[in-house]
Amino acid sequence: MALARSCRAAFAPVFRANHFHTCSVLSARSAPATPAKTKRVAVPNTVPFNLEDSLFDIFEDQLQEGDDAPEPTHRFLQQQRDTLYYLRLIEHEMPKLVAYRKPFVPPDASQPLVVRSISYGGEPHPAAAKRTIVVPVARLPLKGEAAIHKFKVLAGVRWTPDAPTDSGISAEEGRGEHGYFKISCEDFPKAAMNLKWASDTLDRLLAAANDLSETFSDIPVDTRHIEARVRKAKKGGHIYGRQTHRPSLKDFPKEWLPDPQPQAIAEPGTSST
Repeated sequence: MALARSCRAAFAPVFRANHFHTCSVLSARSAPATPAKTKRVAVPNTVPFNLEDSLFDIFEDQLQEGDDAPEPTHRFLQQQRDTLYYLRLIEHEMPKLVAYRKPFVPPDASQPLVVRSISYGGEPHPAAAKRTIVVPVARLPLKGEAAIHKFKVLAGVRWTPDAPTDSGISAEEGRGEHGYFKISCEDFPKAAMNLKWASDTLDRLLAAANDLSETFSDIPVDTRHIEARVRKAKKGGHIYGRQTHRPSLKDFPKEWLPDPQPQAIAEPGTSST
């Protein structure tokens, strides 16, 4: 008897090597049927994929309200970033400044002026345009003692016997036997303009001091600004009569004193009343 093709596949374990076994039939009946394998077909997605929107949709539900750090924390982190930025500049950019290194050459006699300026680290400030000139009087081109005395008289409060504390000149440098002259200017918007005015004023003062047609030898040097500064400091020199002697008539020039009036001689027999 001929079996169908489908039946033949079911009884394949039974008809193996032309032998018939009942155990094979029983095992074939008790074995579970294997499911048929299905083939998956990939369907192309025509919608463009946006990674940012997808990630935002995924993590939007996981974020909590008020989960961000407070404002002081952000400020502290920004300070840390700024500090790290400048540390990197110091580490990587500062060594490059060695190419601009120049040896220090002390100024000679032809450069007696000391020019001072104020800097606020690059920030704009009205005082940044100020320029100050300090110079020892002994290093100025003055013609003799008469010119030095006239220069001190014309300088007024800008002359001091000691170097100003903010002048940058120490007492060990010397040449301070005639005092120091200091002039500053901050009237103009540019620093070069202020320095030019101070330099021109010093030049005019030198020209007037070297003109010995009028020597001002009868005018003493005014030191009231020095005495006032000592009194304000209150370090012992402000006590009356300690810094200087008590002024009297002999301290004034004779030309300033009035002529003494002759006293009338009383005749004998007359009373003075």
